[in-house]
Amino acid sequence: MTQDEFKFLQALMQRRAGIVLWSEKQYLAELRLAALAPALGCQGAEEVVARARQGDRELELKVVEALTTSETSFFRDIRPFEQFEGVMLPALTKAREPVRRLRIWCSAVASGQEAYSLAMILARHRSELAGWCIEIVGSDLSRAMVARAVAGRYTHFEVQRGLPVRELVEHFRRDDDGWFVSQALRDAVDFRVVNLMEDLLPPGPFDVVFCRNVLMYFDLPTKSSVLTRVARTLAGDGYLVLGATESVVGLNSGLAPDPANRGLYLHEHAPSLQPA
Repeated sequence: MTQDEFKFLQALMQRRAGIVLWSEKQYLAELRLAALAPALGCQGAEEVVARARQGDRELELKVVEALTTSETSFFRDIRPFEQFEGVMLPALTKAREPVRRLRIWCSAVASGQEAYSLAMILARHRSELAGWCIEIVGSDLSRAMVARAVAGRYTHFEVQRGLPVRELVEHFRRDDDGWFVSQALRDAVDFRVVNLMEDLLPPGPFDVVFCRNVLMYFDLPTKSSVLTRVARTLAGDGYLVLGATESVVGLNSGLAPDPANRGLYLHEHAPSLQPA
């Protein structure tokens, strides 16, 4: 792949997904497009790029999906899930008792493990949440990832990465191809294709928004723009959860760290909810 071809890919990723494709990723990009080529009837990565340069938006999207990192696992980086169960859920159920409704959005959800992990936590509290209306929305840029999430099928390797045995036994069933999520858990999550660069985000307000390990792929102006749009979907006293290396500081998004709970973010001047 020539430098000119790679520069085209960098511009395409920035324009369609807001993602910065660093120069050291050129070899990886070539490998991924070479793997995509047969499905497109192309002879190699160079032909994929040549066709993408003709302005075919559908093919452009397939290239973007192929070059987007979709790394995830069940209960990945366990602390946010402990905070969800130990801090956010008690505080929000206390605050929302009059309406008995909770809405959660997992953006950049990849193949669905994050959303299903939250659904499993909520299932642990099904008795105290009886009669509540609870909505979990999981979204991703990649149509292929969303299709995988909806299907709820995972390999042996995937269920061994962070999934507690008790959750595996309760919520999964095994077949010849691996493991599949129970119908009850699949019914608990609404998966959608959403591009965070676009204005058509899931309509809020959401009480909790997970937006983890995605801002790291954006430049500063894009981070600020995405966070500002995400903030508009967050309830006035809702929680935003970012990745461990991410922050809202200096991005002028109207969000600030929760002074009582490290790693969580709130609307500026919003009171930190206290668990019951």
